[in-house]
Amino acid sequence: MLTIVVPCYNEANRLAPEVFVDFIRQNPGIDFLFVNDGSTDTTKEVIAAMTRQAESRIGLLHIPVNGGKAEAVRRGILQALANPAPEYVGYWDADLATPLAAIHDLLAAAQAAPARQFICGARVRRMGAFIRRQWLRHYFGRLIATAASTILELPFYDTQCGAKLIDRDLAARIFMQPFISPWLFDLELIARIIGNLGRRQAYEAIYEVPLAAWTDVGESKVRLSYLPRIPYELLRIRRTYRVFLRIP
Repeated sequence: MLTIVVPCYNEANRLAPEVFVDFIRQNPGIDFLFVNDGSTDTTKEVIAAMTRQAESRIGLLHIPVNGGKAEAVRRGILQALANPAPEYVGYWDADLATPLAAIHDLLAAAQAAPARQFICGARVRRMGAFIRRQWLRHYFGRLIATAASTILELPFYDTQCGAKLIDRDLAARIFMQPFISPWLFDLELIARIIGNLGRRQAYEAIYEVPLAAWTDVGESKVRLSYLPRIPYELLRIRRTYRVFLRIP
């Protein structure tokens, strides 16, 4: 049993309700929980219409005031964990830049080895894969990944891909506290895993799955004005988790 959290902020024009509804009808062990993060458009109504078609397999958590993706994901995961059924929880971008079919690839990777507890999609451009990213987003992503690998001392390729699955016991430990960064919270999760499991076990628990397909869909919700803040956010993460990361 798996519950996927989908954070949404003004996604009414990008959501594809029929895709989600068809997917759950074909996959009885996978449910979705949509988090409406203070949207000012009709996102809440679009999700509510989905829930009526899905026989309780699609849930809605409404947050009246926008708090950012990190907090929306965190609150969604905690609500998903309140149900004892799912063995795994996860989060997925609402625009389906990562197709829902990739859930099976991530789940198969998790079930292939018991030590794997944090499974991440990775947007690796290679022959045989359909990875389409805007060049600016691609190179900023590579810069963040390089900085993250240096800070975390782990050979991560893609920390920011919005497609992740987590073992429920580990999720209960790493999502309890609010995040300090609204967009780079994935790095905080990895730091928390290192703090909870130790670096050696974290190396075995975190696993990246190269995606077969990923496509930029519309505009990023990360504004250009946020980009100059990225070095500051990375520094805050480094300072906050320095004990976990063994930084003197």
